[in-house]
Amino acid sequence: MLTLLLAGALALAQTAAPVSTDVALPSRPAPLHGTLLTPAGATTAVAVIIPGSGPTDRDGNSPQFGFAAGNLRLLAEGLATHGVATLRIDKRGIAASAAAGPSETDARFDAYAEDARAWAAEAARRAGQPCAWLVGHSEGSLVALQAVQTPDDRICGVISLAGAGRPAGVVLREQFSGLPEPLKTQAYAAFTELEAGRTVSDFPAELASVFRPSVQPYLISWLPLDPAKLAATYRGPLFIGQGTTDLQVSMTDAEALAAARPDATMVRFEGANHMFKIAPADRDANIATYRDPSLPLAPGVVDAVAAFIASH
Repeated sequence: MLTLLLAGALALAQTAAPVSTDVALPSRPAPLHGTLLTPAGATTAVAVIIPGSGPTDRDGNSPQFGFAAGNLRLLAEGLATHGVATLRIDKRGIAASAAAGPSETDARFDAYAEDARAWAAEAARRAGQPCAWLVGHSEGSLVALQAVQTPDDRICGVISLAGAGRPAGVVLREQFSGLPEPLKTQAYAAFTELEAGRTVSDFPAELASVFRPSVQPYLISWLPLDPAKLAATYRGPLFIGQGTTDLQVSMTDAEALAAARPDATMVRFEGANHMFKIAPADRDANIATYRDPSLPLAPGVVDAVAAFIASH
């Protein structure tokens, strides 16, 4: 009977699900919200998962665009099987944290970095760990790299997944390169002024959605940031993960980060797109995976992140 009881207990432990807990972090003008996922067994580490740009929620979804990949939820669930607890968050102004969002005029990139540091302290406290990892996806990678520019022993290290390796101004100029003249020249001139910290008033009406006065303070706080330089100045553990069929961030970006930090660990995931799901290079088929939460993460993604955390 003792043997049967032990066997039953072992089977229960192997099939037990991680525990999900809603978390509210005090903030002004309203609390920030996230989900703490704790492994069924012992917790060996904890990580804060920071979503990418735009209206992306804690699970990696953007309902406004019909995107429901659930990639960040899948990452959290996968890490739990390796004993890593995660706190995945709704950014300030997004989803359950919408009430904490500033007005467009008051938005600054540094606020996201400050929030990341606060979440790291909260995650470490709740998980009973000395520090928490910052796992940034897409623009979340830049948030994490900016957050660690302020030394904080409550942050274990940074895991960059599909993070840009070049300043936003460089990427935006590439995206605007197809504009007809004189719009392209005017856009480039506006970017130069904003990068220098100066607002602009002389821009064409066709570009008002990009350069409207209310968003310029945010652009001034964001455009000058160079991910590679931030990586170079950060001396803590750094993991760089990049998929080869990513339509939004390229291997060039990952290599730029790795060149800035030769001691970092860089892993290339063959056939993985921006959501870290297996996808072809064809744009329509690639984007279709953004809408399919049933697709798993690409093989090796969870294992590589978990192994890096375990090695440090």
